[in-house]
Amino acid sequence: MTARALSCVLAGVAARPIEVEVDVAGGLPHFAIVGLPGGAVRESKDRVRAALRNAGHPAPERRITVNLAPAHLRKDGAAFDLAIAAALLAADGRLPAPALEGAFVLGELSLDGGLKPLHGVLPMAIAARRAGASRLLLPRSNAAEAALVAGLDAIGLDSLGHAIDVLAGRVAAEPTRLDAAALLRGSRANDVDFSDVRGQAVARRALEIAAAGGHNALLLGPPGSGKTMLARRLPTILPELTLEEALEATAVHSVAGLLGERPLVATRPFRAPHHTASEAALVGGGRLARPGEISLAHRGVLFLDELPEFPVAALEALRQPLEERRIAVSRVSGHHVFPADALVVAAMNPCPCGFLGDPTHLCNCPPGAASRYRQRISGPLLDRLDLHVEVPALAWAELVGPAAGEDSAAIRSRVASARARQRERLGRPGVRCNAHMNGREIDRHCALDAGSERLLETAVERLGLSARAFSRVRKVARTIADLAARESIGAADVAEALQYRVLDRRPT
Repeated sequence: MTARALSCVLAGVAARPIEVEVDVAGGLPHFAIVGLPGGAVRESKDRVRAALRNAGHPAPERRITVNLAPAHLRKDGAAFDLAIAAALLAADGRLPAPALEGAFVLGELSLDGGLKPLHGVLPMAIAARRAGASRLLLPRSNAAEAALVAGLDAIGLDSLGHAIDVLAGRVAAEPTRLDAAALLRGSRANDVDFSDVRGQAVARRALEIAAAGGHNALLLGPPGSGKTMLARRLPTILPELTLEEALEATAVHSVAGLLGERPLVATRPFRAPHHTASEAALVGGGRLARPGEISLAHRGVLFLDELPEFPVAALEALRQPLEERRIAVSRVSGHHVFPADALVVAAMNPCPCGFLGDPTHLCNCPPGAASRYRQRISGPLLDRLDLHVEVPALAWAELVGPAAGEDSAAIRSRVASARARQRERLGRPGVRCNAHMNGREIDRHCALDAGSERLLETAVERLGLSARAFSRVRKVARTIADLAARESIGAADVAEALQYRVLDRRPT
């Protein structure tokens, strides 16, 4: 006799429905799993046998064949355990076959019949809903996450025995309910604020422009000048997450197993990997292709402190996702696409000792050291960082005086207004801010008057700006005009945008 249950397998930050077919036939006892199973799936037969026995529902001592369809798709992970156990009992006549209709079943079994938490439940729940499922049976610890998907009853289970009772109709199935909008409203407080920052008016202004237009930025200054402090406060001036953005970020964190007790990523992510991070850690990859730091920062901020100290290969791997806001990872197991729409902020010292140009400290670097230090960052990568901002050491008066700067709420209000103007102007799906404009949109929306054009022409000739840097300056000028609620770009906007190209003005 055969029976089937529906389950899911992760594919990057998405999921694919999988049909779990079980056949119980006569013959010597044997348990086989086919359909391109990975190592954890092949071991599922031992977990299922032990869990069924300890739950009081021993597996039949017959020939058992489990097929995971479609057969060409590799199956990894332990999320099929519960579906295999349920379909096995249905094939053996101990569960009514209609009980599994219209339901997706997810869960890793422990040997005593308990259910362990899973990674990637939100993408699986979305795949189940798209496949037409009305119910999703899964571990109780994951039920709140699955309840984020509208139109799908997420039924939390405590154990294999509980799952059997629910499927047999002996226990009422109570779906978990969750108000995602309330979660978003309740998570808007931040423990840091821009009002904490002393001085650094230019850097504060530059980060406001970066937030308003989605521009990547590089902070350049001596140790202790406040680069990290500024970067950590950047998420507080970004517009608040929409529910759609929160679900996108939650899916990535769920796949990476970083959700913890929270069902929803309700605030802008902030990721700050150490400079020893590998290429795979930054952009994603590995044997089973997991998201990297730039994907974990999706809809938030990726902070790269001590930028020249990162491995060259890792930094160069960022070039494509900085342009495309996504990253494609190809492995033998398949081709996976991870989202990477993060605002990247990097920080570096002006030289190895950190004090080149500092009026209060002597630079101890040997001749040429500063140039070699900056050359660790390639020109193509620098071109993709729209703003290069100097963050000088604070004077005594700034250190001891009151931190009188604006708070994050006031800045965020201006940023949100500028972003609203950009969305209305651009009106293309996936284009949310000026940094996302393509060439045609730059020509249409970043037109220059005669004075602005002459100023930019002079800057290109003297600084040797690349075509990409030229486009970046125009985009930044457009954002500066948006913050001032001006329809046209003026010479002052272009001049300010050029001010934020510090490294283009430095000889190498």
